[in-house]
Amino acid sequence: MTDKKMLFIYNPKSGKAQIKNHLADILDVFARADYEVTICPTRKRGDAVELTAHRKPIYDLVVCSGGDGTLDEVVTGMMKSSFMTPIGYIPAGSTNDFGGSLHLPKNMVQAAQTVVDGRNFPCDVGSFNDDVFVYIAAFGLFTNVSYETAQDMKNVLGHMAYLLEGMKSLSAIRSYHMKVTYDTGIIEDEFIFGMITNSESVGGFKRITGRNVQLDDGVFEVTLIKRPRNAIELNEIMSALLNKEIDTKAIHCFKTSHLIVESTEEIAWTLDGEFGGTHQLVEIENKCKAVDIRVAQ
Repeated sequence: MTDKKMLFIYNPKSGKAQIKNHLADILDVFARADYEVTICPTRKRGDAVELTAHRKPIYDLVVCSGGDGTLDEVVTGMMKSSFMTPIGYIPAGSTNDFGGSLHLPKNMVQAAQTVVDGRNFPCDVGSFNDDVFVYIAAFGLFTNVSYETAQDMKNVLGHMAYLLEGMKSLSAIRSYHMKVTYDTGIIEDEFIFGMITNSESVGGFKRITGRNVQLDDGVFEVTLIKRPRNAIELNEIMSALLNKEIDTKAIHCFKTSHLIVESTEEIAWTLDGEFGGTHQLVEIENKCKAVDIRVAQ
């Protein structure tokens, strides 16, 4: 009888539902490492939060497999619980931005091996009013795409689904008047898009969040795109994003550990690709090294 216990939460629908082809091999990796595994597939949104938040204090590891949204739920549940347990992550989604930032293997069985052989990495987590996010909080252009795009479209097209859905709404760009207060200043302007990130990539695109990104430095990378006044400025913004040269006159980029975003109207936000509610006042804080996530040695 082994003394090591693992809670394994997985989303059977993530990505191309590929975990069903690898589940036996993943469980074999855990068994060979002498873990007694409690297996919990999720059935609906919020299941992973509840399973993690109400877990018994008997587990040495909480491991999840799914997309970044599944990891978000497990981290949210962990932050809601009264005690902390290291988290293992086996990416199985369509983009897996955060799994890439952690340099986890794309091969699911290899990722399982990293979980049992790896080390604990103390990782920053974001608080968003009363909620939690792992790697991105965003508003504006494109942000409704990930939770309005059908799951099967995500599966087939990967991150291109985000772009294709977004292009439908380019002709009606909305802007929002906002006041953003951060560690070293205040910005007030009309913005069409904003993201607060702790990731090396967003939507599968690397280096779009800024340079020298570290996941444990206690600060977020913030990108705020001002409303273009004409087609030329819009083209400049699109070019800057495509070329990943995001430090332009039309785009504010800075690092901060804390920010308050005030808007004149309720604005929809997305947290780790899922709908995060509508808000007029948002307070975001970096919880430095709040959770331990298993990474390669």
